[in-house]
Amino acid sequence: MPRPAPPVNARLDGRTVVVTGASAGIGAAAARRLAAMGATVAVVGRSPEKTAAVAEAIGARSHLADFARLDDVRALAAELLETYPRIDVLANNAGGLFARRRTTVDGHEMTMQVNHLAPFLLTVLLFGRLAEAPDARVVSTGSMAYRAGRIDLDDLDGERRRYNPAAAYSASKLATVLFTRELARRAEGTAVTAAAFHPGSVATEVARDNALTGYLLGTGLARLLFASPEQGAEPLVRLVAAADPRAADGAYFNRLEREAPRNRQARDGELARRLWERSEALTGASL
Repeated sequence: MPRPAPPVNARLDGRTVVVTGASAGIGAAAARRLAAMGATVAVVGRSPEKTAAVAEAIGARSHLADFARLDDVRALAAELLETYPRIDVLANNAGGLFARRRTTVDGHEMTMQVNHLAPFLLTVLLFGRLAEAPDARVVSTGSMAYRAGRIDLDDLDGERRRYNPAAAYSASKLATVLFTRELARRAEGTAVTAAAFHPGSVATEVARDNALTGYLLGTGLARLLFASPEQGAEPLVRLVAAADPRAADGAYFNRLEREAPRNRQARDGELARRLWERSEALTGASL
């Protein structure tokens, strides 16, 4: 029988939660839920119009950043630190799946930067403020696609192989699992915990660059094939509001169920350490 979901706090009054990728989909649904629970929500998105609309609807502030530009992430971190004297939760939810190889202005493959390097950088830059909160946590949106992922630290951007969008996405989500594991290890002795989760197959804009997926999301068929953003946001909200975050520290959840890593590399603590060091070198940020 599946284990029951851990107890959660019904209210989050006094807590500040940063939600990236909150202009639509899972992020917007989570922002609405968390604000209704009393949290101060920092709504982070790429679209000025959509991000502002979500923030206005829940009485929050909007913050803009394009994760395809690491300077945007640095500016975002500075803005968040100036705006919020306390940050209790960072929800690394922004992400994407791209149909063709694209290289960012920073020189990295787009999928790996948006899904891993940018949230890594934001987490490191906010870590000091998070560590000042009594019960801080970093919650990252992953994907069961990590099971098929493979990471080559000597070719993190996949330049030595033919581009495959599914493989690039799987590798980036494997990086999310490894990042979560290593963050939990490095945060030992602080108030910060880390967890990652698979939201399910959700009708969101994550694959906005894929013509077929984009078409399906615009049809009634999407309601049959995909879960709603509200359903996808449920694991995020539960991990943010978990009464005992230590029980989930370093863990990955498939929806609401904790999952032992189903990928040999995901179980490799040394790879997690080396990926962290490689990410530090590529972003210029370290704890």
